[in-house]
Order: sequence, then C-alpha cells, then structure tokens
Amino acid sequence: MKLFKNKLAVIVILLSVSFLGLIGYSVQKDNMSLVENGVGSVVNSVQGVLYKASNKIKDSVSFIFNYKNIKTENEDLKSENERLKSLDIQNEILRKENEKLRSVLNFTDANEQYNYVGADIVGIAGNNFLDGYIINKGEKDGIQKGMVAIEGEGLVGQVTSVGDNWSIVESLCNENVAVAGYVLSTEESNGIVKGYKGNEDKFLAVIEGLSLDSKVKVGDEILTSGLGGIYPKGIKIGEVLEIYDDKANVTKAAIIKPSVEFSKLEQITIVVPKETRDVKY
Repeated sequence: MKLFKNKLAVIVILLSVSFLGLIGYSVQKDNMSLVENGVGSVVNSVQGVLYKASNKIKDSVSFIFNYKNIKTENEDLKSENERLKSLDIQNEILRKENEKLRSVLNFTDANEQYNYVGADIVGIAGNNFLDGYIINKGEKDGIQKGMVAIEGEGLVGQVTSVGDNWSIVESLCNENVAVAGYVLSTEESNGIVKGYKGNEDKFLAVIEGLSLDSKVKVGDEILTSGLGGIYPKGIKIGEVLEIYDDKANVTKAAIIKPSVEFSKLEQITIVVPKETRDVKY
C-alpha cells in the first residue's frame, strides 16, 4: 500500500511539473497551439482524477489506521449511554419515593393528633399479600394490634399480630378487615368497607350498607369516615368501579378499586394514637 501511494505521488508530481512547464512556455507566446491546448487539457483532467483518487485512498488508509481509535470511541459512547440510562432509572425511583414521602407529610400535617412509625415490609405472612405483610417494627416501637397501616395518603390495612420487633399487617383486600367508609360526593358515612374478591381474582374492596336512595356513582372517591375512633378520618380507600343493589339486605353496595397497589408495597406507615387506649373490634 505504501509503495503504491509513493508511485502515485511521483506520477502526480511529474504531471504537475509538465503542466507548469507548458504554462510557462505558453505565457511567452501570444497564442497557444492546438496541440499545446489539447495536451494541457488532458494533463489537467488526468491530474484532477488522480488527485481525487489519491484523496480517496488516503481517506481509506486513514480509516484503517484509525479503526482502533474509532472502536474505542464507540465503546466509550456505549458505556456512557448505559450510564445515562441507569441514572434515568435511579432518578425515576427517587421521584416516586419523593412523591410518596410528600403524600405522607401531607397526611401527617393534617392529622397531628397521631404519631407515625415508618416500617419496611420484610416478607409475606402467608401465600400472598392478602394473608398479610411482615414488617420490621413491633411493640418496642409502640405498635399495637388493630392500628392502621397507610402508604402515602392511602389505606393499606390493619395490624393483626405484634411481636417485640415485628408485626403482621393484613391488607384492606382481605375479607377479615372492615372499616367505616365515607362517600365523598354524597357525604354518606353509613357504609362499611371490606375486602372483595372478584370473579377474575382481582383484589378489590366493597362498600356495603348504603341506602337504596344513595346517589353514589362510578368514579366517586371513598375515604375512611373516622367513626369509632380507630381509623383517622379522610384516609383514601379507593374509587368506585361498579354499583349494585344488595337485595338481601335491602341496601346498595359499590365495588372499589383501592388507591394502594398492594402487590408493589415496600414501605408502610403505622398510625399510632397519641393517647394510649385499647383497640377493640
């Protein structure tokens, strides 16, 4: 390759010198002969072709010698791209965690009559989350059976078992858990919310005991009513998906989609009353 490049360069130089000689000779003459004109044109054309070919060969040779550097640069760019993707994922996780923390702060600021204990979910008490979550806080942290568990401003469920440094929390989707509900749009507080398992095994809840004249509708928000003093008032339970008449009890009921995604919980907050009292059901 190097020998070819050297020969090509010599040819270009010889042709260039010949062409310059012709130009110098022609300058001294008033008119250029037909032969001289033809030779100049041919030499100029050939020189242009050879120059372009030389540049292409030079570019190809340059690419071959720089291939290693280009490959390294591409690998560096790929690594940087992966790093940026990882940062985007981490930022998204932090954003969601910040949103949850803001929700908790909003709720605690509005309910200063309670203390709050944060806990990590460390396991499942049974076959799935319906059977209960195991958390890493217990009696030593002031947790008692019957206390309320929330995530952000949404209701998770109740503490059903307590140890020294662990507890079990059953979710709202469990049929054993019941809470007084409040229909925000109609201001009804006579309903009872408990777990409901649909035909497609969707984990839902249901509010029962509403009057047949209730104006509850699909999309309405259901909150805790605060009746009985066990659950703080205004905790979000969920949104109405479907309404039906409970003919057996001559009442109206509504199926609810909980506001908490029970299968994705990692941390929860236990609501602890400031005044010590027995929690009974």
